[in-house]
Amino acid sequence: MLTTAPQEFEEQSLDNTLRPQSFSEYIGQDKIKKNLGIFIQAAKKRGENIDHVLLYGSAGLGKTTLAHIIAKEMGVNIKVTSGPAIEKVGDLGSILTNLEDGDVLFIDEIHRLNKLIEEVLYPAMEDYKLDIIIGKGPAARTIQLDLPHFTLIGATTRLGSLSNPLRNRFGSTHRLEFYNSQDIEKIVSRSARILGIETDEGGARVIALSSRQTPRVANRILKRVRDFAQIHDNEIITADLAKEALALYEIDHLGLEPTDRLMLETLIKKFKGGPAGIQSLAAVTGEELQTIEDVYEPYLIQIGFLTRTPRGRIVTKEGYDHLGIPMPDEQAEKLLG
Repeated sequence: MLTTAPQEFEEQSLDNTLRPQSFSEYIGQDKIKKNLGIFIQAAKKRGENIDHVLLYGSAGLGKTTLAHIIAKEMGVNIKVTSGPAIEKVGDLGSILTNLEDGDVLFIDEIHRLNKLIEEVLYPAMEDYKLDIIIGKGPAARTIQLDLPHFTLIGATTRLGSLSNPLRNRFGSTHRLEFYNSQDIEKIVSRSARILGIETDEGGARVIALSSRQTPRVANRILKRVRDFAQIHDNEIITADLAKEALALYEIDHLGLEPTDRLMLETLIKKFKGGPAGIQSLAAVTGEELQTIEDVYEPYLIQIGFLTRTPRGRIVTKEGYDHLGIPMPDEQAEKLLG
């Protein structure tokens, strides 16, 4: 085990410290910030709650941070939970009845709500009513409770896994995109100041390029590079120091880690470059199917090292080139076909 419980708590507290507290501090996603700003200002002008909001995109792009900023901009409290944590209808009922008017309920991984709970959520979102069944069998009866007028913010990495009835009940849906290098550099520089260490332009750029275009990864790498710098008595993170630290952690200049390279190498060596089904890939690599789909695959597709076809995953020429492996002619024909 790499960390003890107190260390894990300290790491979580640090993540919260790095989290932007307002739209002005939040770097990137400019279109979403502008739309949400108008949305919130109009609601406040009318003296109303904002409609339910759905945020979707790859992990680590800032969905949770946006939910907290929305609540803060509205001047209301936020209750945070996740789809897997709500196991019974009673769990949802307890959460909803403890909200106050205007409060925000943030459900992360909302696509993982079970269908029974999802159906109870429909009238809660639309009419602010909660139907509770008391008793069993012929004696069972339903009572309806009035709920406070709350705003639900849902976050998901899999928009397609949400049922249409649930998706259609959100008044505002926003897709978070991967970040460009310039915005990630600004995030690294800001986080470095909060962490109490200097980083020059070159150091911030090296970390940004290795961050998989994702703020959460950038902050994670920055913290590990900071550790490396402090152990070696360096007060400034330079490009050379960042490269040395990343080499130690086996993170390359594009942000690929050992598991990413394992995915590509497995497809090339075990499946002749593909196509290979996601279940076969998970079985051979020992990684969970959902982890491959949510964590590794989106970035490999984003940078053009992997492509998805109806027959399965195929490594592209760029993926072969990055690993320094010649691409067979028949593999090129598969990609063209």
